[in-house]
Amino acid sequence: MTRVIAGEFGGRTLAVPKTGTRPTTDRVREAVFSRLEHSAGIRGAQVLDLYAGSGALGFEALSRGASHVTFVESSLPAARVIEDNVRALGVGTRAHVAKERVAAHLRRASGPFDMVLVDPPYDIAAGDLHEVLELLIPLLAPDAAVVVETARRTRTPEWPRGLELVATKQYGETVVHFVERVPDARVR
Repeated sequence: MTRVIAGEFGGRTLAVPKTGTRPTTDRVREAVFSRLEHSAGIRGAQVLDLYAGSGALGFEALSRGASHVTFVESSLPAARVIEDNVRALGVGTRAHVAKERVAAHLRRASGPFDMVLVDPPYDIAAGDLHEVLELLIPLLAPDAAVVVETARRTRTPEWPRGLELVATKQYGETVVHFVERVPDARVR
């Protein structure tokens, strides 16, 4: 069972796809959002939830005051679950579900985004993740916060020019990287 930790929807349960996803644990979401609330601020943020799965990260952001979340998920069954969660929470005007591959979405998206939550499959190829991070840079607001989850056994991602690692925290098998846009990186 996955639930929203805090905020407007705190305690509400979220539907989770039967297979193919790995929802971020409550413990990790609590830690991530605690840090984001203190550093980046969530209230009013435009959020991008990449490799959304059940949408747990994006719904946590909405619950804590984000103004809008775009969920990007290529698995149609998972995207349908996110849509069901959008309806169940009544956040249809504050959420959009993009049913497509992340890189394809980023190539045509327009920002700026204040916060980006990147939770790819743990077996994603390093080159694919690097490409997504590069595509993301011009879509980021000047003070944007980017959170990237990886597996402990995975090599630390190579951050493309324009992104800078601020902190890394490990929670069991999950490693969370807090990244920021370098101030002089170009914005679309």
